[in-house]
Amino acid sequence: MSKRRMFFKMITASLLRRRSRMLIALLSIAVGATILAGLVTVYVDVPRQMAASFRSYGANMLLMPGEKKALNRESTDEALSLISREKLQGASPYRYISAEFMGNQTGEGKYSSQLKFMTAGTSFDEVQKTSPYFAVEGRYPEAPREALVGKNVAATVGVKPGGNVRLAYDRVKTVAAGQTQRELQGSAPGYYDAEVGATVLLNEDGTIAAVAMDLSRQTPFRVAGLTTDSFTDTYGVAHAESFTDQFIGKQIPLTMSASADDLDEYIDAVSGATASCKAVVDAVNAASETGTHSAGQQITDTERAAMSFTVVGILETGGEEEDYIYLSQRDMEDLTDERDVYDVVELSVSGSSEELSALAGEINEKTGLEARLVKRVTKSEAGVLGKLQALVFLVTLVVLVLTMISVSTTMTAVVSERRKEIGLRKALGASDGSIRVEFLGEGLFLGLLGGVVGAVLGYVFALVVSRRVFGSDLQFNFLLVPATILVSMLVSALSCLIPVKRAVAIDPALVLKGE
Repeated sequence: MSKRRMFFKMITASLLRRRSRMLIALLSIAVGATILAGLVTVYVDVPRQMAASFRSYGANMLLMPGEKKALNRESTDEALSLISREKLQGASPYRYISAEFMGNQTGEGKYSSQLKFMTAGTSFDEVQKTSPYFAVEGRYPEAPREALVGKNVAATVGVKPGGNVRLAYDRVKTVAAGQTQRELQGSAPGYYDAEVGATVLLNEDGTIAAVAMDLSRQTPFRVAGLTTDSFTDTYGVAHAESFTDQFIGKQIPLTMSASADDLDEYIDAVSGATASCKAVVDAVNAASETGTHSAGQQITDTERAAMSFTVVGILETGGEEEDYIYLSQRDMEDLTDERDVYDVVELSVSGSSEELSALAGEINEKTGLEARLVKRVTKSEAGVLGKLQALVFLVTLVVLVLTMISVSTTMTAVVSERRKEIGLRKALGASDGSIRVEFLGEGLFLGLLGGVVGAVLGYVFALVVSRRVFGSDLQFNFLLVPATILVSMLVSALSCLIPVKRAVAIDPALVLKGE
């Protein structure tokens, strides 16, 4: 029989002869290893779990326009490409305007109340990812011309899911000048004798280069067709161009058309807005020169757009969001006639406070945009995470100390029981080293068995904690198995140091005398 097999047989025989005491020691090590493996598993996986939990509190990073970089779809995609898909939970773009709410229509075609509310255009699919705390009575908008209305707005205007709201917005358009051009301005009475203004740019050959209308005094719904990218004429024919496109290339004076066949030479009215269209033509014909424009100069045009929306949901958050009206991105673009323009993009990104700070710096440096962290979210996340990890570390340390005390007490009792055996062996010539090796071997063997049992039970323990606390499964780390076994063996070895020292110090002469 080899020395190794003999040594193993001695250890197992010694453990089996004292099954009750060794079972207590093994149980202590197994419990300690279970707590160790479980809490370390939670400790390692808790940043991911905490990050997922804190995402329910809203976005933790904002993208803003830079000093020399506009915030649009292209620059946003450039910034998002720097964030891994695993970490990016959602990205909600927002475009904010002050839109006018138009109340009930009166008999004169006017509206009884005109209130202004902050209106936001966004992607509702992304909002549900970045702001899962939004509580919606009804549902989120899914189809065009559907709106989500804040609770305070709904109470102010008296609207419920299934109702309608009509919003108006004054677009500001920039009309680029060509070469050297003359600028003319004029006005004429329109619908209900309300004044209509027109600014005209004439090319050097006298043809019209651009026309800007001032319809602010006209009833909004009467001139809605004049402010769109297409119009239907008085003959029911749909045209892809806008109303003012008819003026370009023609010369003053202009004449309203008499039939559907002469639209190339004359100006046709928009169906339902004949009086306002005639007023624009009269204003252009009455325009007088006010100055000249050189290449690169511009004029601006203000026009009113109005759209109706079906309210499909009432938003309640307990915050300022209840004072907003939310539209889809496409509807906002149609209302403002501005494409892919964002004021801010809210991001929900998983990661520690340090990782988020580094990511924000990288976005600022590489894209020219301004990435800001939402401090109230990132600081709270970092603070809670730090306290939780400190608690896990402290509990693990206390459990390991208690395990050492339990094993050390058990092994001390074993040494006391084997005092005569140890004295006899030393009298027969056994060295102190062989006694140390035997007792340490027993402790390491107990640590090995307890570590294996604890690694398995620890994962089960961590899984239960994760499901109860965070409501989700955790990711098992296989490296924790050998680490748990090694730590358990180390704790057992340290626990045997004092008992082994007592065993070595036994005097065989005193023992054989019976003292």
